[in-house]
Amino acid sequence: MRFKLATWNIHSCVGRDGLHSPDRIARVLRDIDADLVVLQEVESLPGHELDVLAFLAEQTGSRAIPGMTMTRRHARYGNAILTRFSTLDVRHHDLSVPHSEPRGAIDVDLDLNGLRVQLVATHLGLRPGERRRQARQLLPLFKVANRDLVLLAGDLNEWFLWGRPLRMLHQMFPDTPHRRSFPAHFPVFSLDRVWVHPRAALVRLAAYRGDLVRVASDHLPLVAIIEMP
Repeated sequence: MRFKLATWNIHSCVGRDGLHSPDRIARVLRDIDADLVVLQEVESLPGHELDVLAFLAEQTGSRAIPGMTMTRRHARYGNAILTRFSTLDVRHHDLSVPHSEPRGAIDVDLDLNGLRVQLVATHLGLRPGERRRQARQLLPLFKVANRDLVLLAGDLNEWFLWGRPLRMLHQMFPDTPHRRSFPAHFPVFSLDRVWVHPRAALVRLAAYRGDLVRVASDHLPLVAIIEMP
C-alpha cells in the first residue's frame, strides 16, 4: 500500500505578504493531495465562520483531528491532523515547559487497509533545553513492537542537524533524511521533519515548492511517499 503524508506549519494562514488566506492554504493542500496531513500553527474558531480547521478538512476531503494547545485572539491554536484513513484511537500529550509557549503532541492509531499505523504529530519549542526535554517525552510514546508502521511528523524547530533532540530521535528512527523547508522563499534550515519506522517504508521525501506555496506561509510543506507491503 502506498500513500502520501505531508507536514506543514501554516503560520495561522498568514502569508509572507501579510494576508490571512485559508483559501490559499487549501489550494496548496489540494495540489499536494496527501492522504495524511500534519499541520502546525492552526488558528481556528470552532463553529464559527473562521473555523479554519473545518474548512481545510472539507476542502481536502479529510477528517480533522484537532490538537490545540492554547487560546489566541479568542481562537483555538496549535496542531492538527487531516486524515482520509479510519481512526482507531486518539491520544493527546502535553509537552509544555514552564514559562514557554504551550506545546503538545497528537498521537493517533490509524487503520490503513488492515495495517495498524501510529502517527505522532507535534511542534516543539523554541529553546534548546525545551526541545531536549520534549524529545525525551516523545520517545516512550512510540509503539514500534506492536504497530506495522510508526510515523513522527511536524515542526521540530531544530536549526542544526547535530542537535541533541535529533540525535535522540535518530535512535528510534535511524537514517532518516532531511530536507530544507525554512524560510519558504529561500529554504536553508530543515525545521520540518518526517520520521518513518521501518525506514524502508519511506520511498521519497521532498519539500513542496511553487510560486503559491512560497508566499502562503513562512515554511514549505514537506511531503513523504510511504509504501508498505
